[in-house]
Amino acid sequence: MFDIIKKTLLTGIGLAALTKEKVEELTKELIKKGEISEKEGKEFLDDLLQKSEQARKDLETKVEDTVHRVLKKIDLATKKDIEKLEEKIKYLEKKGTANE
Repeated sequence: MFDIIKKTLLTGIGLAALTKEKVEELTKELIKKGEISEKEGKEFLDDLLQKSEQARKDLETKVEDTVHRVLKKIDLATKKDIEKLEEKIKYLEKKGTANE
């Protein structure tokens, strides 16, 4: 389940990268037309990239928190729970073999 959500998140990040490319194209076009200076274009892109990265980090944190809450609510066994059970099974198998 976590993998599905992670893939969805990564797809969103990919779309953000595509959007970044479009913004870069638009900025270059505005510079070319003389509507903004190269300095203004660079500042705009830098600001956008910084805000985009922060938004990506915030979204990733929120998604991870939500996934963990959902998994906790549906009471699935964790990897740690399964490892404990495997250890217990091995112990019981050894104990059973020793008693034979």
